[in-house]
Parts: sequence; structure tokens; C-alpha cells
Amino acid sequence: MSDSGPSAAPLVAGATSASPAVETARLTRRFGSLTAVDDLGVLIPAGAIFGLLGPNGAGKSTTLKMLTTLLKPSSGSAHVCGFDVTRQSMEVRRRIGYVPQLLSADGSLTGYENLLIFAKLYGIARGERARRIQEALDFMGLADAAPTLVRRYSGGMIRRLEVAQSMLHRPAVLFLDEPTVGLDPVARQAVWTHLRELRRQFGTTILMTTHDMEEADLLCETVAIMHRGRVVALGSPAELKAALAAGATLDDVFVHYAGTAFEAGGRYRDVAQERRTAQRLG
Repeated sequence: MSDSGPSAAPLVAGATSASPAVETARLTRRFGSLTAVDDLGVLIPAGAIFGLLGPNGAGKSTTLKMLTTLLKPSSGSAHVCGFDVTRQSMEVRRRIGYVPQLLSADGSLTGYENLLIFAKLYGIARGERARRIQEALDFMGLADAAPTLVRRYSGGMIRRLEVAQSMLHRPAVLFLDEPTVGLDPVARQAVWTHLRELRRQFGTTILMTTHDMEEADLLCETVAIMHRGRVVALGSPAELKAALAAGATLDDVFVHYAGTAFEAGGRYRDVAQERRTAQRLG
């Protein structure tokens, strides 16, 4: 399924009668003469696991930054949990969690201390903090590591701690930027398991960017492929593969819509950032 042009209605990631968790209309972000996100229209239902795919420079991270109120749109609109990301940014922030690709945990503090700082930042009442922190530690399988300095954590443990930080205030929508980049297969599987459980237990909507086609295929119910700032394909992994050819893989779908494998490799700066992320999680 491809974008039909500037006047197209929002692309629907799985029809539902409930209010959408994320909805954008003609969402655009320009940096001077460069249009990083171009007329984006998507609708993501509550409780979905949605993957945003595309080569580096396609506009994925810029989209996430607009949806998490870190970057103002140049034009168009976006609503998260029914609130406008520009005019009602504080309401949006109260309802979302965000796990960036770059390190958000402090290695000089223990896991518990990191969570305590986030509990304070989220404004969780003093009498509620200890319980929320313990629940997050238990949920992410980090209770035994709570008193350990984060610098001694493995990459998978760091990523799980960062997810724990983002869910302390029980967000309705969780945004993740490359959640498993640099992780070994065992750690990757552990993160996937906890994300599925997060959705199952709390009904959390998850919107994630990834370059890992296996991750998108196994974890995401719906994926959107971005290329040069626009959504060029949207559907379930199975639908997109079947529409391309019998026996097609999601890698084949990605290359078909986003260009050659070489183009999908990204620019030097983007590759360098990914490798730094992989190194700190390794």
C-alpha cells in the first residue's frame, strides 16, 4: 500500500473503532531547503505495535521527535492520545514514554537510582515511587541488579533499564528508537518478550523505528516504510511480502520501496552513530 499523494487521507494501521493512539495529517518538517518529513499522514490504533522502517535519512527519527514534542512541525498536525503535539505538548508528554537510541541511563548510578531520578522527573508522588520502581524492576527482570552500578550492566540489561525508566508513569504510548541495535540475539529476544508483555498487560501502544527486518517481521503487527520523507508502503509484514512476490522477505520489500541495499546503508554520520550505540551496548 503506497501513499497516494498530498491530498491522501491518513494511512490506517489496522482499522479500529477506538480513538487512535497516534494520528498525523500532512505532517511536515523542513530544515532549510531540506524536507525531512513530507506530508505524513498515518493513524495508529491504541494497543498496536507499529514499526517505522526506512534508510537513514528517510525521516524516521525526525518523525519520532515531532511526535514526542522534541521538535515542532513546520506544517500539518499530529495528535497523540488525542492531544495536539504543538498546542498541548505537556499533555502529550504526560502520556508517553521515549527510549532514544543514544544512552539515557547514567552508568555512575545504580539501576534503582536511575529509576528514582526518572520517577521524580515524571512527578510520581513520593509515597508511590518505591512501589512503581519495584514494579518496573520486577517487570523488566532487573530486581536483582537494582543495587548494581549501570556501568556493569550488559547491553541487554541497559536497554531493559531504559524501557523501565520510560514506563514508570505507565504511558499510553511508548516510542522506541532502534530498541535492539547492538544487542546479541539473546538480549534482543529478551527485549522483544518484554515489549510484547508490556502491550499485553498494560495495553501500551508501541511505535518503534528499526533497521532490523527480522525484528519488524516478528514484533510489529503493522509497518510503514519511509523513503525521502514520505510513507511509500504500509501494511502488515505478511501483506507487504505477499503483495511483492511469492516467497518475498521483508528485506525484499524494504529494498523494493526504499531503494538499493547500498542506499539503505545510510550516510557516514548515521552509520557512525549506530556503531557508537552498538559499542556502548556491547
